Amino acid sequence: MMPLEERLRCKAREEGFASLRITDPATAAKAGERLKEFLSLRREGDMGWLRETAARRADPIVLWPQARSAIMLAMSYAPEIDPMQRLNAKDTGVISVYALGRDYHDVIKGKLKNLAQWLARETEQDVKVFVDTAPLMEKPLAEAAGLGWQGRHTNLVSRELGSWFFLGAILSEAMLARDAAESDHCGSCRACLDICPTKAFPAPYQLDARRCISYLTIEHKGHIDREFRSAIGNRIYGCDDCLAVCPWNKFAGEAHEAKLKARDELIAPKLAELARLDDQAFRTLFSGSPVKRSGRDRFIRNVLIAIGNSGEPQLAREAERLLGDPSPLVRAMAVWALSRLLPPSDFAQLRDRHEAREVDDAVRAEWQNA
Repeated sequence: MMPLEERLRCKAREEGFASLRITDPATAAKAGERLKEFLSLRREGDMGWLRETAARRADPIVLWPQARSAIMLAMSYAPEIDPMQRLNAKDTGVISVYALGRDYHDVIKGKLKNLAQWLARETEQDVKVFVDTAPLMEKPLAEAAGLGWQGRHTNLVSRELGSWFFLGAILSEAMLARDAAESDHCGSCRACLDICPTKAFPAPYQLDARRCISYLTIEHKGHIDREFRSAIGNRIYGCDDCLAVCPWNKFAGEAHEAKLKARDELIAPKLAELARLDDQAFRTLFSGSPVKRSGRDRFIRNVLIAIGNSGEPQLAREAERLLGDPSPLVRAMAVWALSRLLPPSDFAQLRDRHEAREVDDAVRAEWQNA
């Protein structure tokens, strides 16, 4: 009979995982120092949960003291499309590749549970599964297990999968054979650092989330600072630039999991159509998608930034219609978009009609600073 670890790998392949590697949960403890530095510099922005769960996040043994093995899994979501090419169609929005299909949390968690239940039966030991929703530092554990290495953009890179893969984890009370850690293969390459539109990397292997377009368009709850709006371009949910330019992607094959395949209607949606979404229409369009978690108001805020960057005067009517939206987030970005699309005289007339009625200070500031 094959060793347990090999049978586990076979089961993982049956579930659609591209790779499975095993490490000691304690190996991630050293990553706690990097987390501590990140938090000391306040680079987490609105993501207060990082600070609240720092102690458990820094060390899996604190999270679950009985854990003796960390089983790390990778599932490819390599795209069939060219992610960068979509940036050229200014009247359409760009949604990050990982969010073009079904929510990976739901897809992977179900498969992890199947695998974990099998392992629990075989070992008669307890297990826990994680998919990016618990205070577990998956990337350091995956590096220690040999799935890949944390590249200069801080994301995991694999020699077989490039940058396009999701991580899942199973912690087990069973003692399983460990795999060798992966070493850094970035060499002198700086492609991911140099392409970042907002200069979110203060140094190699460091990220300032407050400048990251993925953070700004997904996690950030408030108004996006003016200094970043032009650089966002037509990215309306996330950013793939630092992943897409990684040379290791040439070894990545297309994703096999059908549920992670891109939905046609989300690949290049028209900004004009997105701007008309009310809450119910937003929920319907993004049912089963990670985009739904951002909420309609934040999403339309992003759409209006893309409209302001489009250079398409005909989109001004969509922004003007949203001047009366209930959300201050939306109204503020409608003002900014109009200031970019309308002739100065037309914008001045619009300001005379609307500025005095505005009750929200942030929106009034947009009128005054435009």
